[in-house]
Amino acid sequence: MPYRIIPSFAALMLLFVLFFSGLFHSHAQVSPFEKGFSEAGEKGFSGVILIAENGKIVFEKAVGYRSFETNTPLLSTDIFELASVSKQFTAMMVMMCAEKGLLGYDDLAEKYLDIPYKGISIRQLLSHTNGLPDYQAVMDQHWDKTKVASNADILEYLRRYQPPMLAKPGEKYEYSNTGYVFLASIVEKVTGKDFIELSRAWIFHPLGMKNTDIRTLSEKAAVPNFAAGHLKDDSGRYVNANRFHASDYTVWLGNRKGPGRISSTAQDLLKWDQALYNEKLVSKATLEAAFSPTRLNDGSFSNYGFGWEIQQDPKLGKIVLHTGDNPGYKTIIVRLIEQNKTLILLNNNAHEHMQDLVNLQLGILAKN
Repeated sequence: MPYRIIPSFAALMLLFVLFFSGLFHSHAQVSPFEKGFSEAGEKGFSGVILIAENGKIVFEKAVGYRSFETNTPLLSTDIFELASVSKQFTAMMVMMCAEKGLLGYDDLAEKYLDIPYKGISIRQLLSHTNGLPDYQAVMDQHWDKTKVASNADILEYLRRYQPPMLAKPGEKYEYSNTGYVFLASIVEKVTGKDFIELSRAWIFHPLGMKNTDIRTLSEKAAVPNFAAGHLKDDSGRYVNANRFHASDYTVWLGNRKGPGRISSTAQDLLKWDQALYNEKLVSKATLEAAFSPTRLNDGSFSNYGFGWEIQQDPKLGKIVLHTGDNPGYKTIIVRLIEQNKTLILLNNNAHEHMQDLVNLQLGILAKN
């Protein structure tokens, strides 16, 4: 399954605490951190890291290759697939629609979409508490993979085959790419405009995110500084992830909108991060709702808001984050929103020891 939250994130957060508590008190920490990141590259990690305080970059570096097959070095300005980090942008589009009075969070999805699943609110779509089945499983079984599926095709196949719900709406948190397909389709329904064009007009262009877009395969191929995702072949060499059968869904589901498909740079993501501290896109009240846990039917809470996982640390305050996982890619953005500190990490060889490599860097910082 693509676009999953990294399950061992809690352990990583402890090291983030050590990392951020040391980083912003001594500039002498930068040198060992750079050494640690270079050592990660020597062990095969390929990616870009960016760390910022109050919107200012305090460390940024790239290691590895944009293309392993041509030995093209990776640059910190290269463009990566974000995978599920894209979901926070879809959620923002919905929030902007809500502020314009085009929809309400407690509206039911069936009000806007012809779907066989009833009683699911937009709030439950945003927070992964909708209980919907996995659309990819249905498409994988029935779709003609010589064609490229869109949201309309996905909705049609869900109506045609009607796989059962996984849970009652609001019963529990269960990560749902289907819910975010629904959300993008609802945005198109209430605005009458294409989701991609609207994302550019409402978010990417106003924020000056010049390297950010929702690109087709051909559009990505035309971008010179696009960092390809890589996986190991049978001989242990990194090759373009598109060569693997397991990656085929990125082609035949290549026109889907909502759960992924945004590609961007670390610096563009910092622009996005900083825009969330002002009211350029939506009000502070709306953002606070996005960064708040979701109440379930039994009165308990799920620590996922509108496109963001939520953590609370006694020293660092509220932390919001999201990860992404696509063939060859692993991505993460972590925002310490009470301290305006940000970590962005984009990896393009799905490195099996990514977390270990990050932990190594953080451990070096903690000792200085």
